[in-house]
Amino acid sequence: MLCRPLHLLTVTTLCSVRRAAFTMSSAPILLARLVATAHTVADKSGTIVRKIMSGGDLGIVEKTGANDLQTAADRLVQQSICASLARKFPKLTIIGEEDLPSEEVSEDLIETGEYEEILKAAFPSKYSSIKEEELVVWVDPLDGTKEYTEGLLDHVTVLIGIAYEGKAIAGVINQPYYNYQAGDSAVLGRTIWGVLGIGAFGFELKEVPEGQHIVTTTRSHSSKLVNDCIAAINPEKVVRVGGAGNKIIQLIEGQASAYVFASPGCKKWDTCAPEAILHAVGGKLTDIHGNSFEYHKDVKHMNSAGVLAALRNFNYYASRVPESVKQALVP
Repeated sequence: MLCRPLHLLTVTTLCSVRRAAFTMSSAPILLARLVATAHTVADKSGTIVRKIMSGGDLGIVEKTGANDLQTAADRLVQQSICASLARKFPKLTIIGEEDLPSEEVSEDLIETGEYEEILKAAFPSKYSSIKEEELVVWVDPLDGTKEYTEGLLDHVTVLIGIAYEGKAIAGVINQPYYNYQAGDSAVLGRTIWGVLGIGAFGFELKEVPEGQHIVTTTRSHSSKLVNDCIAAINPEKVVRVGGAGNKIIQLIEGQASAYVFASPGCKKWDTCAPEAILHAVGGKLTDIHGNSFEYHKDVKHMNSAGVLAALRNFNYYASRVPESVKQALVP
């Protein structure tokens, strides 16, 4: 869904580390302001997700079936993200997962703040001339909706990805329930962000020990192709969890060495933010053939040739994908 404001607060269904040369102007560049705003909007999104859960009425509807659900959190978070970004950056193309009717967005869903640490960061000079209309923002308001409805709260993320010239260059991931098992006094939630050429922040980067192969994959969308591909890798362990954002966090925090999803089903809003963060720390995410994803505003939303990702040793995992799997998944 492409998101645009009809007027002041209306969102329509068409909503829509290496050193480099850095820019150090007195005023933050557009990309810095956008990422800084996305960070605060993601924080607010996490609060919305928790509030709806604690209220007890998730407002669940089936979109295409029992494995494709939408909740009140999906709807309100998308409204909040799209309206907040569109108000400050009216020329952006914003594409959200949910197909929502045109309606006014409540003022209490709007976030206008900017995360100061991002504004202080030194952005590569190649980003200094980017214009609003050249950026595409991909939004998954609740990645892991099915898990959210089942109480698997650590699987859930909010994803905001930013693309330029078809490439994912920046991403923000909020985990609304990070730290939720640490007790009543624990501070819930965290937001991770990353930009190509700067790095990724908000977590501690870890790797699976050299020589170990731990695959993270789908929990609720398994198939023969998925299992054949995993078997060819011959991992010591397979971790089946929900959410693309959650799986990439497993890679960057050393819980898994590869993310394998040899099936259609993932969409651009699932992969844009996670890809940007993974690439910012030296990892790689592609389709099952090793082809890069494109994030132009007119690209098809479905990642029809699956997903393959790794923080390190990507070529090893790519080399293990069976030809039969590749032939079954057409880009």
